[in-house]
Amino acid sequence: MRISVIGAGSWGTALARLAALQDHQVRLWAYETEVVESIRVRRVNELFLPDIELPSSLLVTNDLAETTRGAEILLIAVPSQHAREVLGKVTPHVPPDAMLVSATKGIEEETLLRMSEVIEQVMRPSGDSRVVVLSGPTFAREVASDQPTALVAASHRRELARRVQEELSSLTFRIYTNDDVIGVELGGALKNVIAIAAGVCAGLGLGHNPVAALMTRGLAELSRLSVALGGRRKTLAGLAGMGDLVLTCTGQLSRNRTVGVELGKGKPLAAILSSMRMVAEGVPTTHAALALARRHGVEMPITFQMHRLLNGETTPAEAIRKLMSRPLKGE
Repeated sequence: MRISVIGAGSWGTALARLAALQDHQVRLWAYETEVVESIRVRRVNELFLPDIELPSSLLVTNDLAETTRGAEILLIAVPSQHAREVLGKVTPHVPPDAMLVSATKGIEEETLLRMSEVIEQVMRPSGDSRVVVLSGPTFAREVASDQPTALVAASHRRELARRVQEELSSLTFRIYTNDDVIGVELGGALKNVIAIAAGVCAGLGLGHNPVAALMTRGLAELSRLSVALGGRRKTLAGLAGMGDLVLTCTGQLSRNRTVGVELGKGKPLAAILSSMRMVAEGVPTTHAALALARRHGVEMPITFQMHRLLNGETTPAEAIRKLMSRPLKGE
């Protein structure tokens, strides 16, 4: 198939490599000219995915029209807070019958829309939805290193999810299907908030007990919001919920956990973010998630404390004290 990937960060590059190795015709769009040059000359994305060799058949460009020409599947892997701007530029070049696959985990902070909603609003305002959400426990570097990975393709139209499943699954990349788009998307977005909190625990030098409690109560918290928005609770017990939560809260490659670790050590947020090459989606998602929780009357105490911490309104130790001193209740 003709597959176009928008966004040449680590995740977009890993997906482009995966598709190219399955003999698809793949074009990758990169914003950074140095990424284009690096891949064309050395067959490596040295900025975002160093030491991973990319197939010679993978074409890279910073021309959106060239990237999307004749695309049957458009994989979107750009940061959530830049998605609307990029999608506005790419839309005129995308074939009307192309499947649109969102590989971005986040919530647009200004509108509180999920990424599939942003894609539909910008690219398919007529209501002819051909959007599939791809989410689950995936570190890009491990996917690009061909380590066994399982994730979920979700769409309101099952046949579209199955098509993505068939075209992208491999011996190391196993895709399941689901029709709970809300649950899959919110699981992928909200787990980043809990990962920041897990990192804070590590930064404070805490042990395994607090992280286990945090992950368990975090899963309950993000499940409440997902159900309030129309998602299914059982979805959050699967790969897109619990699976992604475990990975992001415990894995050393997690950018959001890294933010939390540095916050726990007392480093200012601005300094942490300025030192990072890639985006930590959990920071804007924390504020968007709390706004959604307030809109729907959902209690999210961990999210609330992370919101205050990111805004400089509390300290890491005080945030944990507040969570532990909440009124006692049944589980």
